[in-house]
Amino acid sequence: MKKKVLPLLLAALILAHGTAGAWGFFGHRIITQVAVYELPASMQAFYYRNMAELVRLSTAPDERRNDDPTEAPKHFIDMDHYSETDPFGKVPQQYDKAVQKFTADTLKKYGTVPWVILEVKNNLTEAFRQRDTINIVKLSAELSHYVGDAFVPLHTTINYDGQLTDQKGLHSLWESQLPERFINDYKLDGEPAKYLKDPLAAVWGEVQRSYGFLGETFDRASKIEKVMKPDVRYTFSHKYGKTTRRYSDAFADAYEKSVGGMVDYRLKGAPTMVSSLWLTAWQDAGKPDLNAMMHPSKPTKEEKEKLNTELASWKKNTLPQDQLLLAQQKAKKVEVADEIKSAKDMEMPPAESTEAAPAAPAPDPAAPAEPAIDKLKVKTKGKNGTEKVKQKGDAPQ
Repeated sequence: MKKKVLPLLLAALILAHGTAGAWGFFGHRIITQVAVYELPASMQAFYYRNMAELVRLSTAPDERRNDDPTEAPKHFIDMDHYSETDPFGKVPQQYDKAVQKFTADTLKKYGTVPWVILEVKNNLTEAFRQRDTINIVKLSAELSHYVGDAFVPLHTTINYDGQLTDQKGLHSLWESQLPERFINDYKLDGEPAKYLKDPLAAVWGEVQRSYGFLGETFDRASKIEKVMKPDVRYTFSHKYGKTTRRYSDAFADAYEKSVGGMVDYRLKGAPTMVSSLWLTAWQDAGKPDLNAMMHPSKPTKEEKEKLNTELASWKKNTLPQDQLLLAQQKAKKVEVADEIKSAKDMEMPPAESTEAAPAAPAPDPAAPAEPAIDKLKVKTKGKNGTEKVKQKGDAPQ
């Protein structure tokens, strides 16, 4: 893996993972929707009845990150902090044992996503026991989010955005730009949900698989960088007096040819883990009758027909082409507030202003598909250390 060795103090400055979230809103919503299709019939009617709300709430953990200082560590785990050679042999899977070895503060600093997933799964089990439909939906959506995070390789490393290897923006490229640009080429027909005898071990297995993809994630980008000039590699966006840099569509196209199979593989696998954890929580709660929690208690004829259409499309791998993904259903943009040019068509902005990675704002909770323009807090790395600035940005495309 391509890395730079930094002094301990400098490394500590970049551990907060900024405002980046795995998969972007687009990917998290796809994972949640597809997970519903992988459920058994005894659960599927209830989850399908609530699918729109599940999909909407699946981005809530990212939406509250700027306001909740305890939220950010729940989305990642920097395994290479503990060891670059054998991190999974050094970090205990059980939280209490990991605390004894490293302290709770250390775990929070370097991320807790596997333990958060288990905690939310246990809370979901209790919600099933209590027949608490509101919390069943809320916790199912949030469980989907954290599981999705664990499937992204860049959520397992200190170098989460390529910022240590002069590849800043790699996070957004991998988990947002590629899926949004190439979703029609990806396969979403995953496996049916299965009961997990040891949920924590299953989650750790996925974290380890994500970590195993890191080398290719960085190295394949480096190979393209060596043959693609900077003025083609990057695009600069001027927005409300601010300038940000991101990888160009030309670079995204080249990177997709190199790593697209990996992105597709992780995007396809995440819903199966999500639906399996939903199933496990439900079975651990004694398999309560979910139909009895619905009003009306049986699926309507229209719901059955709609679900059958979507299941058929999912099995044929044509959900995106058939425009059946809720993440695709967006209203037209209210305004276009920025101008985007290639690097060769404009003067290169100062290094400090171009290093800020593009961030996606939270959509209006009342209308998740409606593009909005919100103020965002963005962490940038300047000469005087880490600084927080505010900027405006468009909703994710």
